[in-house]
Amino acid sequence: MIEVFDFEQGSEAWKKARCGIPTASRFADILAKGEGKMRRKYLYELAGEIMTGEPADSFSNGHMDRGKEMEDEARKFYAFVTGAKPTQVGFIRNGQKGCSPDSLIGDRGGLEIKTKLPHLLIEAILRDDVPPEHKAQCQGFLWVSERDWTDICCYWPKMPPLIKRAGRDEAYIGRLETEVAAFNEELAALVDRLRGDPDKLRRQLADSVLLAG
Repeated sequence: MIEVFDFEQGSEAWKKARCGIPTASRFADILAKGEGKMRRKYLYELAGEIMTGEPADSFSNGHMDRGKEMEDEARKFYAFVTGAKPTQVGFIRNGQKGCSPDSLIGDRGGLEIKTKLPHLLIEAILRDDVPPEHKAQCQGFLWVSERDWTDICCYWPKMPPLIKRAGRDEAYIGRLETEVAAFNEELAALVDRLRGDPDKLRRQLADSVLLAG
């Protein structure tokens, strides 16, 4: 069942709503190959959220903060150029997965805004396609929201924007469904283990420290 929450993104209510479940902005970490360090880190973050009932602190830097400030400017620009009427929402949850789109468009679309530094925006403009680094998030939104398309607006003041539409890639969404389901199973098993025998876990941790020493 799809639930749409209207509170402000970044608020305490928003953090609580997404606490302990994988979200589209981190689906790329779940799909990560190689040693899977990012996947494991995300697994542990969510396990910690479930155990404590508290959201993990999110990392922020100057560029990210400025990007948040420019988001409304980019949204207004997108609305002017396309004639669309973006509707802001806080969070969408669909079972054990969620997403925080920058806006919904009509009944079947969405909007994802990416503020990109000029050199990165030039690269995206020359590629003239949906930036591949955002595919997991865009397709994740379509999977979670059960919508048909999302526009991605890459933006920086005084630079030409890039607006591209991503439709549903059913094969990719199928992969997301498989990988996120496996991730959730692993997450549930980890939480059960943590809750089952904390003394054993402490002994294992102590032994590992002794061995490391």
